[in-house]
Amino acid sequence: MRIRYLKYRKNGTSYNTRYLVPLKNNLFSLTLMGIKVEFNPDLALRNISEHKQGRRKIEECIPEDLRAGQTYDFLKRDQRNYWLYGPIPLIETQGNEVLSRPKASIVILEATHFVDNDIIYTKGAYKVIEVFMDGAVHFEGFDLVGTKK
Repeated sequence: MRIRYLKYRKNGTSYNTRYLVPLKNNLFSLTLMGIKVEFNPDLALRNISEHKQGRRKIEECIPEDLRAGQTYDFLKRDQRNYWLYGPIPLIETQGNEVLSRPKASIVILEATHFVDNDIIYTKGAYKVIEVFMDGAVHFEGFDLVGTKK
């Protein structure tokens, strides 16, 4: 399903088309004048084995020794927006939106978009608040379990 928004001039002609596309796992993609942006409620990185096998850069993977209080860099393909006002889940992805339960609670410290060889990327840094060692549910949307009012 694709929701289309049109803005109109006073003479009735459209000048700006926007598409809001719902994706899986609470993701939304917004296309504005040909610009595609994803809104991500979590940071999904690959397993470190992808880097060890030479398929991914280290910033695209969850660090092997993830520690609370530490800051790490990340790199994602495409133009992405993240929640910056509090903790979000760090999850592992296998690609095609195959996602794990949260591995940690993190705060995105910064996110920057750039172009390399005509491909848009998002890079940034995140700080680990808490590492989860169990398979329990730790988040309800953007909120840690038990903190939602």
